[in-house]
Amino acid sequence: MTRIALLSDTHGYLDPQVFTHLSNCDQVWHAGDFGNLQLARDLEQQSGLPLTGVFGNIDGTDIRSVYPVENCFTCEQLVVFMKHIGGYPGRYAPGVKARLKETKAGLFISGHSHILKVQFDPELNCLHMNPGAAGKLGWHQVRTMIRFEIHDKEMRNCEVIELGKRG
Repeated sequence: MTRIALLSDTHGYLDPQVFTHLSNCDQVWHAGDFGNLQLARDLEQQSGLPLTGVFGNIDGTDIRSVYPVENCFTCEQLVVFMKHIGGYPGRYAPGVKARLKETKAGLFISGHSHILKVQFDPELNCLHMNPGAAGKLGWHQVRTMIRFEIHDKEMRNCEVIELGKRG
């Protein structure tokens, strides 16, 4: 079993209370718009956990030189596909649905919208997760993240964590 903390859209702000929610996690995933490379380094170093991510549309060359535009990897026995601007079931961004079919992903992670969403796509047999926004920039009212577990090919114990008001 692997315990995952999922963040997105930090936009250069790393709330110290994020670390209290990482204590029982094995990995941290970030779905883009880190804001700067120092935030990514702080997240990885202070948590002591491996960090997997993708760059977002606001990320500069510092982040883009470390993180890809899309990331397809396996966790346990589950294929995960991550892309910052990816849409969601029924409204995927151009090319995403084809990539999900091609990779046979069972979990699709995106960010960008600042809208927390967990939605199953029965056509692709794929769960979509967007953790909302953990940063202070944007139109969202509450900063959020998701914590969940992967066991073999199953996602379990999904928790939405509210980090407080945006302002």
